[in-house]
Amino acid sequence: MLLNDKHQEMAGELFNLKALFFLLKHLLRRTGNQFNLQGKLSNVHISHLKFQKYSYLANRWEELQNQPLLFHMEGALLKSSSLFPYFMLVAFEAGGPLRALILFLLYPFVKLFSLVDEELGLKIMVFVCFVGIRKDSFRAGRAVLPKFFLEDVGYECFDLVMRCGRRVGVTDLPNVMVDDFLREYMGVEAVLGRELKVVYGFFVGLMEEKKPDKIVLNKIFGEEKVGANAVGIGSYNVPLDEQLFSHCKVICLVSEAEKKNWQVLPREKYPKPLIFHDGRLAFRPTPLAFLVMLMWAPLGFILFMIRATVAILLPYRISVPIFAFIGLRGTLVSRPSSSTEEKSRGVLYVCNHKTLLDPIYVSIALMKPVSAAVYSVSTITERLAPIKTIRLKRNKEEDSKKMEEQLSQGSLVVCPEGTTCREPYLLRFSPLFAETTDEIVPIAVDMQVSMFYGTTASGFKFLDPVFLLMNPTTLYSINILEKLPRGFTCGVGGKSKFEVANYVQAVIAEALRFECTNLTRRDKYMMLAGNEGKI
Repeated sequence: MLLNDKHQEMAGELFNLKALFFLLKHLLRRTGNQFNLQGKLSNVHISHLKFQKYSYLANRWEELQNQPLLFHMEGALLKSSSLFPYFMLVAFEAGGPLRALILFLLYPFVKLFSLVDEELGLKIMVFVCFVGIRKDSFRAGRAVLPKFFLEDVGYECFDLVMRCGRRVGVTDLPNVMVDDFLREYMGVEAVLGRELKVVYGFFVGLMEEKKPDKIVLNKIFGEEKVGANAVGIGSYNVPLDEQLFSHCKVICLVSEAEKKNWQVLPREKYPKPLIFHDGRLAFRPTPLAFLVMLMWAPLGFILFMIRATVAILLPYRISVPIFAFIGLRGTLVSRPSSSTEEKSRGVLYVCNHKTLLDPIYVSIALMKPVSAAVYSVSTITERLAPIKTIRLKRNKEEDSKKMEEQLSQGSLVVCPEGTTCREPYLLRFSPLFAETTDEIVPIAVDMQVSMFYGTTASGFKFLDPVFLLMNPTTLYSINILEKLPRGFTCGVGGKSKFEVANYVQAVIAEALRFECTNLTRRDKYMMLAGNEGKI
C-alpha cells in the first residue's frame, strides 16, 4: 500500500509539472504570436483592402504622378527600424547629457517593455526625452534631426515618394520631431503624427491620443471620395493606422530585407540643400555608439586639457608634432610661390569659417604669428587663445579702423562669413575686408571631426573649444591660395567692395569644391536658434 501511495503521489506531481509546462508553453506561444504578427493582425479590420509587395510599384511610375500617397515614415521611408538614435539626439541636444544618460540606462527596459507592448516602449522614450522641456525653446526637430533623417532615408523609396504629386506623411513619433523634416525636405502636404501635451508652456512627456484625421484627408483628397485613388506604403513590421490607410485603394508593404538593400540617399538628390544644422553630436547615436562616447568622455576631457596646454605654452615648431601625435592632424595643401609679405604693412588673410581654430591653424600653416579678427567668441576662449585676437563690434567704421591699425603692425586673419558653416557651402562674404587693403590672400579651410562638433548656434559658446578638443581625432586642411591680383582689388583695380568679396568667395569655393550661397549669419541663427545671432 505504501508503494502504491508513493506511485500515486509521484504521478500527481508529474501531472502537475506537465500541466504547468503546457500552460507556460501556451502562454509563450500566444505571446510570441502577438509579437511576430502584431503588424499583420492589426490590419484585420482593413483586410478588405488590396495588399501588395513593395515591388508592385516598380513599373507604375507614370500612374503615381497623378495619385495621392500616404507613406509611413519610420516603416517605409527610413532604412533603420530603430527609433532610439532620434530620441537620444532629442535627449542630448534638448535636455542635456544627464537626460541622455538616463535614456541610455533605461533603454534595456524599453526594449523589454516593447516586447509586451510596442506603444509602451515608445511612451517611455517620449516621457524621458520631453518632460520638462519648454515648448518655445525646442528646436531639435528643425535644427538637429533633419540631418540624421536624411542620412537614414532609403533612396529607392524616396524616389518613389517624390514622384507622387500629393504626399501625406504618417508617423508614430511626436509631430515636433518630424514635422519640419517632412514638410521642408519631403514636400508633404500634411504630417499625421502625435501631438505632445503641454502645461504652462512645458512638455509633460505625454502624447495625445490618436484622433481621426478624416478632416485632414478631406482637405487633401476631397470630401466626395476620401483617398479613393490614394496609394499607401507601409511596413510588414509596423502596425498600420487603419483610420488612415483604410482610405487607400492599395497598400504596398516593405520588408526589412528590402530596406537593407536600399541605397543611402545621395546628397545631390536632397530636395533641399542641407546647409545649416546644429547640435554637438557628429555621429549617429546608436546604443553601442553612445556607449563608446560615454567611455571616451573622461579620457577626452583629459585630452582637451593636454591639447589646450600645449597650444598655449609651446611654440609651433614643437607643438605641431605633438598635435599630430595626439590626434589633431593638419594638412597644408599648397603654399603660393610668390612672396606675400611687405615690410611696411601686413597681409590680410581671408578664409572661410569652419571652427574657432581657423586662425590658429592658419598661423601654424604660415609658421608665423598672426592676429585674428573675431566677432562673437566667449571671454574664456579669447583669453586662452594662443594668438592675439581683435574683437569686432559689427560697426563698419570702428571695425575697419581696428583692422587697418592691426595691418600696420602685422598680418591679420579674418573670416568674412561671420559665422561657421559645417556643410560644403560658403555663406555670403561681408565686403568690409575689401576696402581695408589690397594685400589680400585667400585661404581655403576645411575640417573633419570624429565625435563632437565644436560649433553651436543655440548652445553655450564657451564649450566650443572643449567639445572640439575632446574629439578623438580631427583633420584640418589648409590651402593657401595666390595673392589677389591687382586688377581685382578696390584700390588699384578699381573694383567695388562687393565685386572683390564675391571674387574671393568664388576662389575659395572653387578650391574646396564648395557651393557659394547668399545666406548670411542672420539666416543661420534665425533658423537654428530663433534669433539674429547678436547675443
